[in-house]
Amino acid sequence: MELIINHTRKTFDAPPENLEALLAMELPGKKKGIAVAINNRIIPMSVWAETVLKDQDSVLIITATQGG
Repeated sequence: MELIINHTRKTFDAPPENLEALLAMELPGKKKGIAVAINNRIIPMSVWAETVLKDQDSVLIITATQGG
């Protein structure tokens, strides 16, 4: 499976089961301050575990940072 994550193509031999699994792989240990869009559609955190990814999906992951 190939996904486009933050404008970079990434190939998975063992694809993540869902969006929640992808985020655990990409941002281990981080659960707060994350926003995600798939194919330009915002995905609420409440459905991450139910959101199945498809080959060639474009995933945008935004994380909050502190500072000014």
